[in-house]
Amino acid sequence: MAVCLAQLLYPGAARAQGRTLPPYRDSTLSIEARVSDLLQRMTPTEKFWQLYMTPGDLDDSTHDYSNGAFGLQITPTGTATGPAAARAHTERLNAIQRYFVERTRLGIPIIPFDEGLHGLVREGATAFPQAIALAATWDTALVAKVAEAIARESRSRGVRQLLAPVVNIASDVRWGRVEETYGEDPDLASAMARAYVGSVEHAGVVTTPKHFVANVGEGGRDSYPIELSQRKLEELFFPPFRAAVQEGGARSLMTAYNSVDGTPASQSRWLLSTTLKGAWGFSGFVISDAAATGGATVLHNTEASTATAAKHALEAGLDVIFQSSYEQHRPYLEAFLNGLIADSVIDAAVRRVLRAKFQLGLFESPYVNPDSAAYWNGRAEHRALALETARESIVLLKNRRGVLPLQPSLRSVAVIGTDAVEARLGGYSGPGIHAVSVLDALRQRLGATRVRYAPGPGRFKREYAVIPTSQLASSSNGHVATGLVGEYFDKIKLEGAPSVVRTDPSVDFAWTLSPPAPEIPLDWYAVRWSGRLTVPRSGVRRIGVAGSDGYRLYLDGKLVIDNWQKRSSGVRLVNIALPPGGSCAVRLEFFETTGNGRVQLVWDAGVVDDAQARIDSAVALARRSAVAVAVVGIEEGEFRDRAYLRLPGHQEELLNALARTGKPVVVVLIGGSAITMSRWLDRVDGVIDAWYPGEAGGGAVADVLFGDYNPAGRLPITFPVAEGQLPLSYNHKPTGRGDDYIDLTGAPLFPFGFGLSYTTFEYSALSITPAGIGADGAAVIRCRVRNGGTRAGDEVVQLYVRDLLASVARPVAELKGFQRVHLAPGEERELSFTVGAEQLRMLDTELRPVVEPGTFRIGIGSSSRDLRLRGTLTVR
Repeated sequence: MAVCLAQLLYPGAARAQGRTLPPYRDSTLSIEARVSDLLQRMTPTEKFWQLYMTPGDLDDSTHDYSNGAFGLQITPTGTATGPAAARAHTERLNAIQRYFVERTRLGIPIIPFDEGLHGLVREGATAFPQAIALAATWDTALVAKVAEAIARESRSRGVRQLLAPVVNIASDVRWGRVEETYGEDPDLASAMARAYVGSVEHAGVVTTPKHFVANVGEGGRDSYPIELSQRKLEELFFPPFRAAVQEGGARSLMTAYNSVDGTPASQSRWLLSTTLKGAWGFSGFVISDAAATGGATVLHNTEASTATAAKHALEAGLDVIFQSSYEQHRPYLEAFLNGLIADSVIDAAVRRVLRAKFQLGLFESPYVNPDSAAYWNGRAEHRALALETARESIVLLKNRRGVLPLQPSLRSVAVIGTDAVEARLGGYSGPGIHAVSVLDALRQRLGATRVRYAPGPGRFKREYAVIPTSQLASSSNGHVATGLVGEYFDKIKLEGAPSVVRTDPSVDFAWTLSPPAPEIPLDWYAVRWSGRLTVPRSGVRRIGVAGSDGYRLYLDGKLVIDNWQKRSSGVRLVNIALPPGGSCAVRLEFFETTGNGRVQLVWDAGVVDDAQARIDSAVALARRSAVAVAVVGIEEGEFRDRAYLRLPGHQEELLNALARTGKPVVVVLIGGSAITMSRWLDRVDGVIDAWYPGEAGGGAVADVLFGDYNPAGRLPITFPVAEGQLPLSYNHKPTGRGDDYIDLTGAPLFPFGFGLSYTTFEYSALSITPAGIGADGAAVIRCRVRNGGTRAGDEVVQLYVRDLLASVARPVAELKGFQRVHLAPGEERELSFTVGAEQLRMLDTELRPVVEPGTFRIGIGSSSRDLRLRGTLTVR
């Protein structure tokens, strides 16, 4: 019966090992032939599900995957850790894969996908240093090893696609996702992209460079609209994506949330079809960012419906719709089934997905060995690689009077700061395997009695909290309930009958993408909350409102906050005497006229601002110690952009108080972006930037502090003196006047490429051979570098080019080569770089790539502002 059924379903099928198989099951045929055969057998519904990806599993019986799926992001269950967690993840994934292979009509396997920016984001996987730290190594060979390890751990579990790397240019360090990038320079980012993508793809795992394109907009805001010229995109933002596709071999790519020149990136025909699939020859598949396809409807307001958004996205070149849940598929499926999207458009996208599945060998080998996953995940050599990478990434920013390295004979060390114990790994991270904190590493090195700890004030200011449900009560129709009665009006005046009346547990709302209720306009409404407030035994000193203007707050009928105007957003607190245990009537009125309404009813009950006491305790500990190591950090992340780049909370006050003790103070920075330091830098003795150094990062920091490792990381971003200088990057084009302000220099605090060492390096003997070349020629540039100190160390030798006369304005400097070299004390080595058309090419006035004749200045040195050697190269 099975053979007859197969013959009915698969006419013309071949026979293999006594069974009748369709051509797409025949591994001896070409991939294109197999794709074509499978494609013509698929129903419209089956085609749709090959173009829909989502997190999920098979546990919910209401989720129907009988028509297949592109892939799933499977979250392991259980409490296993280490190799046992990897094994459990693999077994779960195998079981889910088995359903698709053995229980669906055509048996098309899924592509299990996951995040893997700097390690697979799963229990039991190695957590390497964050992406910005990888870039800070300036060591592409090392980054390739890290990527290979990530791919090995991922593939051994059955994960065959990683939503990484982020190759966006960090053009503004206020952006919360700088930590995920390879920095501000297209040459450095391209080199890192090639290293990561090439290694992962070679290991049989699909990479997904993201987010195409320019995911940071004005003000450093995440996914803000960009209105950039094609020249700007081609020169700055495209190169890492192009390198990942054309040289690294990326088989997938993710679009951005933002619009590009008025068109959502997921619908940009110029980006996806003309540029990516056309000019660059990309043959893989394009996925949207999570829920980005519908963003044209609810964010950009360029589509009337989700269905038409899907239609125009696929017509523009999007292949796969990535959503955050199974339930969100319905409007997209309807667009496929009602004929809105042409069959040729659908088939072209499905073909790209099926091609990848055949390339991955999923039809022949859909399952993986759990023993292999347990073997590779968290391997000792991977952890050693994580330590090596963390060491190489650390940047020494200041070392006054040689305070570093610290002497092992120190009688006592005060370690201060919550980041000393938290061992934060950064965004898009798994938990890591036994993450080592700075405090643990120092205690392991010196002993618990010599290393003492004080938390200090931490990264957060404790000023207020949302008033909890337990302290709010209201009465409606004779029924007493917790929370407040909310009356919602479809106008901005609290007049007439409300459109909606409900009891809200608390007032803690952010109506960003939707209105307070379906009956209420998104950007034109008013709300009145009323009820009673009970004061806790700790009492209340301040009460207020946080969020958008305007609002009014009444207590027992008395107006205590009057902010009935639309102007800004913020927090208003008033001092008020509310006796412990008492109660009072509360009424909060709020209106919104532009959308994105935010409102919280807050107070200071239970909030203890003990920052000064914590600072005093840390200072007392420092006074009793030989040296203070302050480990401080920042807050950032996806949709967590920063208006201020200073250390948050009371950490700056902490550093200044420590400096006043007269004891040596060494600062360890934890974070993935730039930090302003003008309020404290001159007062401390040493500063190192550890980024988010991964699970072995504490040990790496200890090794650098005590000189077991000589730091050689270099900044992949520019650190400004103040936010007013932003955006600030080294490779800007010449200005029409100058760079400075009347009250501040235009120069950075720390330039791109900067980093100190415990030794010194001397540069000499620059030669450029030949001194003149044709447009298609190349010159070899040589120099000698000598370690002039007494310690072995690495130097990152950087080559910059400036076009002295061109038909269009060119950057004042462009990184065009770099080498990280290890030198023993007194050792000298000759280094060489090749500079030719690839390094000298530019876009002319018609945006055509050309090498123009003229003179190019060549600079070699240890940062973009510290060029030790200079020469010229002439193009005839």
